[in-house]
This record gives sequence, C-alpha cells and structure tokens, in this order.
Amino acid sequence: MSIKVANAPVNFGIYRADGAPLDADAMLGALAGAGYDGIDSGPIGYLGTGAELRERLARTGMGLAGGWVDLRYEDAGGFAADLAGLDAALAVFASVPVADGRFAPRPTLACPAHPARFAGGDVPGLPGEAWAGFAARVQRAADRCRDHGLEPVFHHHLGTLVETSEEVERLLELTDVSLCLDTGHLWLAGGDPVTALREWGGRIRQVHLKDASREARDRVRASGGDLAAVVAGGAFPALGAGEVDLAGVLDGLGGYEGWLVVEQDVPGSGQDLGRALADQRANRAWLHAHGL
Repeated sequence: MSIKVANAPVNFGIYRADGAPLDADAMLGALAGAGYDGIDSGPIGYLGTGAELRERLARTGMGLAGGWVDLRYEDAGGFAADLAGLDAALAVFASVPVADGRFAPRPTLACPAHPARFAGGDVPGLPGEAWAGFAARVQRAADRCRDHGLEPVFHHHLGTLVETSEEVERLLELTDVSLCLDTGHLWLAGGDPVTALREWGGRIRQVHLKDASREARDRVRASGGDLAAVVAGGAFPALGAGEVDLAGVLDGLGGYEGWLVVEQDVPGSGQDLGRALADQRANRAWLHAHGL
C-alpha cells in the first residue's frame, strides 16, 4: 500500500507535552481501534522519547508520521538559537525503527506565528530582499534533517510568513525542500489544494488532510477574532463538512506515497474529548468510504 493514514494530537487540543488533556496511551489505543495506522508526534515528549516512545508505538502497532518543528527563519540569530530544538526533535524521530522508508517520520519544518498575520491582519509577508536569507536558512534546516537520515517537509500555515500559494511557490523556487501540503490551511489562505497537487505534486512528501470553512473564517474575522478564534469558531470541521474538495484531493494523490495525516485543528483547552474522538472515528470512516 502506498498511502497510510495517521492522526495527530492536535485533534485533541494537545499543543504542549505537559498537562495534556488526554493520556498518550489512551489516545493511541483509541486511534488504533478506529483504524489509523500512525500518529504525528505532537509536541516533542508527549508520546515519550527513546525506548518509551518505541514501546508505546509498538503496543498499538502505530507508526510515527513525523512532527512539527518551527524555527525563526526570518531572524539569523533566532534561527541559530532554535537549531538545538530541531536537533532534539530529529534525535527522537531517528530513534524510531522503520521497515519501509516511504513511511519514515517526516520532520515538519514550519514558521512560528507572525503576530500581525495571526491577529487576522491583511499584512504583507517577507519583503523581496529578505527572501534570500530566509530561504537559505530553510535550506540549512532541510540539509540538517537529511544529515540525520530524514527527509524534511515544509509546512505552510495560516498566520505565518509562508501561508499563501505565492509564498509557497517562492520557497519551492529558492530551496529543494519537500512540501507538506495542508489542504485546510491552503484553502483558508485563498489557495486551492487540488491545483496545488497538480502543480506541486513532485515536491509533496507529506499531506495533512483537513477540511476547512472560509465562511467560518470570515465570520470570526469580521468580529475581530484572531487565528485562535478562527479555530475555536469551527473553521476546521470534520472531513466532508467544510468547503474543501477533498474528493478531488484524493483523486489527485495518484502516485503519492507516504503518510496522509488527518488533522482537525481545535483549541488547546476546553475540549470535549468524547466529541473529539467521535470526530476522528468519523474522519476515518469518511476515508474508508472514499477508498482509503
């Protein structure tokens, strides 16, 4: 099989390793029972590290799809300071044995939140003269991942310096980094995931499958809400309940090999964990009904 389906701690509002609202073993057991093949790491340490991580995955037969690491590419000093966190994440990912390299963990490189964009402002991104340094640091991070035997992917994301289709294309032109296509974040940034698969398919090495609602985004932003409020306002519904052409996305995955990570961004507090788990069971059932 060329595609395996993973889930992610973000679906349960888990953004910190400490104080998570759901025990890692309970989450993995429930997701394995729902038919998922793997899991994104979530915050490094939540699933454990070293032998603890390997044993936890083995108990449920789950693979590790990868995990998010953001670095301050726009700031040379901040980027240098952030490399220690990248190295720590890479050590965790590299410690997990993989029988098939297509399903090795993907270090998911990303930007931290950009304050003005996170707040919902329609603000320009990087000025033209800043792109060379930004891209050079992304390339350095990608090369560092490869030195650890891991193929990285860059994750465009709403509320950061790489959110629009044009910004993704600029990054792809200036680096050789692979791409994590996030269908929901691209849709909310004004892009089209089906077109992205057609135009960027040769660079896509990870897919985060999300549905999304521009109607919810616009409603929240009209009242002054930031990205956190957009998430809380239901901009990322269960698969099939939003506006993204997910059937078209699946049709466009011909030839893709690797993890398909189901994500449904939710707030980091106040979660109804029963509802969250029901959503993830429904998401897996939706994919089964559409051939995965």
